[in-house]
Amino acid sequence: MSSTSLHLGLSTLFIRKGLLSEEQLSSAISESRKSKRSLVSTLVLSKILSSREISELCYEEYGTPLLDLAEFDILSIPEDILNKKLIEKHKCLPLFKRGNRLYIATSDPTNIAALEDFQFSLGLHAEAILVEDDKLLKVLEKIIEDDISGLDLGGADEEALANMEVADNERRDEPSGDSSDDAPIVIYINKILTDAIRKGASDLHFEPYEKRYRIRFRIDGILHEVSEPPVNLSNRISARLKVMSKLDIAERRVPQDGRIKMKLSRTKSIDFRVSTLPTIWGEKIVMRILDSSSAQLGIEKLGYEDDQRLLYEEMLAKPQGMILVTGPTGSGKTVSLYTGLNILNTEERNISTAEDPVEINLEGVNQVHINLKAGLTFASALRSFLRQDPDVVMVGEIRDLETAEIAIKAAQTGHLVLSTLHTNSAAETLTRLINMGVPGYNIASSVNLIIAQRLARRLCPACKHEEEIPVAEMQRLGFSEANITKGFTVFKPIGCELCSGGYKGRVGIYEVMKMSDEIARTIMEGGNSLQIATLAKQQGMRDLRQSGLLKVIHGVTSIAEINRVTSF
Repeated sequence: MSSTSLHLGLSTLFIRKGLLSEEQLSSAISESRKSKRSLVSTLVLSKILSSREISELCYEEYGTPLLDLAEFDILSIPEDILNKKLIEKHKCLPLFKRGNRLYIATSDPTNIAALEDFQFSLGLHAEAILVEDDKLLKVLEKIIEDDISGLDLGGADEEALANMEVADNERRDEPSGDSSDDAPIVIYINKILTDAIRKGASDLHFEPYEKRYRIRFRIDGILHEVSEPPVNLSNRISARLKVMSKLDIAERRVPQDGRIKMKLSRTKSIDFRVSTLPTIWGEKIVMRILDSSSAQLGIEKLGYEDDQRLLYEEMLAKPQGMILVTGPTGSGKTVSLYTGLNILNTEERNISTAEDPVEINLEGVNQVHINLKAGLTFASALRSFLRQDPDVVMVGEIRDLETAEIAIKAAQTGHLVLSTLHTNSAAETLTRLINMGVPGYNIASSVNLIIAQRLARRLCPACKHEEEIPVAEMQRLGFSEANITKGFTVFKPIGCELCSGGYKGRVGIYEVMKMSDEIARTIMEGGNSLQIATLAKQQGMRDLRQSGLLKVIHGVTSIAEINRVTSF
């Protein structure tokens, strides 16, 4: 329905079902025309009917598919179906296309005019998907006012793409793509960057080879090729990226590191960390998307089981000691640490961090960027922190004995210390510190908690499919007898337009080990990681494999994915 017209079918339905009197309907229609809102929105805002009541009634009456828009990833909407004018006019949202069919979210399934307009504009057969009006309006407001999904990245908006602002980095005295010859490169690069953000990529790889040039996105931990521009554009692409990153475009013999702050709208911007590497066929450039919203996630969204989350929160509440997060590169350690810092970031605490590099800015936290060339190491930064009246200290990584000793000293003298190491399990973290040269008694008296983690891909809720697995195979995979007897459904990935190979998003898998008296005694007696792990399991710790299988039981991910990210 448009903002000024009324679809008689819907109004008649409300009367027939006894939800509205004729007086209420007449008043609502009058208010709808006056405010230029739809009848559904008017009824919801007036609190005469709720969004849920209306959507359920329409579902029963018209059989239109019903979708919870809160569970839909708006960034997955293909850019070629986003027509901002039609979205604003009809208060409807195209979600996805399948073959020659376009599926449109609407709170009013009788709004034939909207479907016909989208059908005519995009050349696809339009079908309605029913959503709750209040949720739809919230999403539309984000898209129209701020969200990157509101950008039309097609040819009609080439000027907007060419003029997209690169905040504080663009040097106008250098060849930045303003000339007519470089304008297509500017548009192309900006489209690649916005596509990466839309698809939820974490990294972008620009790779030159002898006979081809390849661009790949890392999405949910897996690299996917997304574009193959002509190889003769290699130098122009790398020059454009280096100008945006404020790097020396004339220097192609040594690696360089830079940063881009890309302004998408008046209120939204995204940071990219840029690294160049000279190869035999040109410069390979890798860009890491630094999304500050990931640092604002609540701890309940990261994937911790309830007992693991409570243990982490309990140790964060302690005034002193050390919390260590461990895992390989790309396992989500930074997000876990930042989430902990967000919990601790109050007016009463002085928090300082030493990072290499600082990936996400946190207001209220004193963040120091490590600069090895200038002599600013983790150890020297940590020494300075201890003279700055700290309450909480975060060290990006413990790489050597000197840093480990200062961090442990801080943890023993009334400070809470958070840091990371690169080990495969919680128990191996303790033996790694011992191998560095840290005395066992110092480790036992300072470390409070160790979290080992991995990231597993989530199954797409739209296309995941039940998988039949024999009981013997379930036992071999590691499921407990109690879980097998109780029964649960195992799902496998299929793949659809809304996901990437059957997966969409990622979830953390954790091994959370508390320092108990028994584990401390084992460390001081020279016990190895196997002994420590066995003791921790006896005390109730789930290892990474067991935590992963719990995610399978809950229908979050697949057995194949857990086999990929955990040892089996």
